[in-house]
Order: sequence, then structure tokens, then C-alpha cells
Amino acid sequence: MTDPFLEFGFLRRALVGGLALALSAPPLGLFLMLRRMSLTADVLAHGMLPGVALAYILAGLAVPALATGGLIAGLLVVLGAGALSRLSGGREDASLAALYLVALAAGVSLLSWRGSAVELTQVLFGSVLGVDDPALLLMAGTATATWLFLALAWRPLVLECFDPSFAAAVGARGGLWHLGFLAMVVLNLVAAFAALGTLMAVGVMMLPAIAARHWARQVGGMAYASVLIAMGAVLAGLILSYRADLPTGPAIVLTAGAFWALSLVVGPVDGLLGRLRKGHREG
Repeated sequence: MTDPFLEFGFLRRALVGGLALALSAPPLGLFLMLRRMSLTADVLAHGMLPGVALAYILAGLAVPALATGGLIAGLLVVLGAGALSRLSGGREDASLAALYLVALAAGVSLLSWRGSAVELTQVLFGSVLGVDDPALLLMAGTATATWLFLALAWRPLVLECFDPSFAAAVGARGGLWHLGFLAMVVLNLVAAFAALGTLMAVGVMMLPAIAARHWARQVGGMAYASVLIAMGAVLAGLILSYRADLPTGPAIVLTAGAFWALSLVVGPVDGLLGRLRKGHREG
């Protein structure tokens, strides 16, 4: 298991960057799940694609340019959906869905127009070769910024999840924290795309968070469990990618999916085996 990381520097960089993302992205995914916004991360990941595509056309596969383009596009999707819902009186999730579909089609069209099939695959599904020093710094900086934000916003975010009326009554400024939270989600998705690609970046954010609910009942416990699951998925996924010659993003997401399936079956909180045992005892 350790031989590939000892032999190849690009795998070590991918591992360090992936572990940094595993520290920051799953807790954000946990709050998306608790707020019943699990698909929002997927929408934002797709919404980044036009910015990534334009940056690629202008600057090639330079990570700073791609990250900047993706960040701007993701924030425009978030702010645009909010503005459209307020102006039209419609639901924000409907505006998000419309914007992300248009953005996805535009991004893929731009990449297909100016890029080769290999480069298109790398942008959409990621590559360990894409984790160079600038990408590694972006991932580490994103993890630091996310944990600083969570240190300040943890209580307001938890309050918004479980009692939004009380949060509004005590002046918790839920709207402001919500915008900051979505900005952190976008930033983590941007940081993840170098290794995981724009279509797979959401996997390391949401699958460990969904799996963690089967290992703890309190929010803090679920956050710890999600981080540990994500770290295991990154390590095992990189080994799978190297041994089976698979794209990095799908390999890590498949591994995270396996951890979720295992948690669903044997997890102590609402796991299928526990439910079956309880049913037999009651019967």
C-alpha cells in the first residue's frame, strides 16, 4: 500500500492534497445534508464548469487560472440563483437547477470546442498529475480557510439546521452565514477539481457526510466520522487509481461509495443489520 507513495512524488502530493480536502469538505457536506441541500453541491460543481472552460481556453491547464475561473463562475451561480428567486418570486432551487444545466452544457461545449479528449477528461474527472505545487497550496489554504470559518460559524449553522425560527428571533444573521457557507462550499469544490475533476469533486464532500450519519447521532460526532471516512476514501482511492489505471476522481468517489454502503449496512445508527436485529427482538 505504501510503495506507490514512496516511489512517486506526484502521488505524495495528491495524497497530501486529498487529505487536506478530507479535513474541510465533509463537514460542509454534513451541513448541506442536515439542511436538506445535498444536491446543491452537485449543482455548484457543475456551475463552475464554464469558468473553468474559459480559463482553460485563455491560460491552458494552469491551476491558478482554472481555480479563479471556477470560483467566479460558482459564486455567480449562487448569487444569480438568489437574485432570480427574489426578482421572480420563484424557488431558489429551481433557479439553481436552471442555471446549472445551462452552465454544464456551456462548459462542456467550450471544452469540446477548444480542447482535446485527454484534456476534457482531465478537467471533468481529475488526474493525480494535476496536483502540482500550486494546486497543493490551494487545497491546503482552502482547508485552513474552511476550518477558520467553521470555528466562527459552527453554532449559527447548527442553530439554522435545527431551529431556524429561534435563530431568526435571536438575531443570528442566518442569511449572512448562509452566504458565507455557500462561498466555502464553492471554494472547496474549486480546490478539489485539480485531483477529482469538476464532475467528481462533490463526491468527497457528500458521500462521507452521508455515511457519517450511521456512526454518530450528534453533529460533532458526525463531523469527526465524515473526516475519517473521507481520509480513508482518499488513501484507498489513490491506490485503486494507481493499481487499476483509473481516473483519480472516479476511483476516490467509488471508494467513498463503498464506505457509504458499508456504513449503511453495519453502522450502529440506523444501520440495516441493527434494524434487522431490532425487528427480530421485537418479533
